[in-house]
Amino acid sequence: MEHIMSQRHGRRFAIAGLIVLLPLALVGCGTAVGAGAGGYAGNRLTHGSAVGTVGGAVAGGVLGHVLTGE
Repeated sequence: MEHIMSQRHGRRFAIAGLIVLLPLALVGCGTAVGAGAGGYAGNRLTHGSAVGTVGGAVAGGVLGHVLTGE
């Protein structure tokens, strides 16, 4: 039961982080901020997996670039 509660806490923390960081990705330095936010989200959602972190950073960087053109 404790493991399930920590997973829920981690997901809520990741979602809260995205809510805070996503507007920053839309403002300036879109690619870098998007990569940072995506890497953080990927890390949290995959419980520290390196592949999840890198995948999130790549996806966030692409999304940040597409949305801001920077």
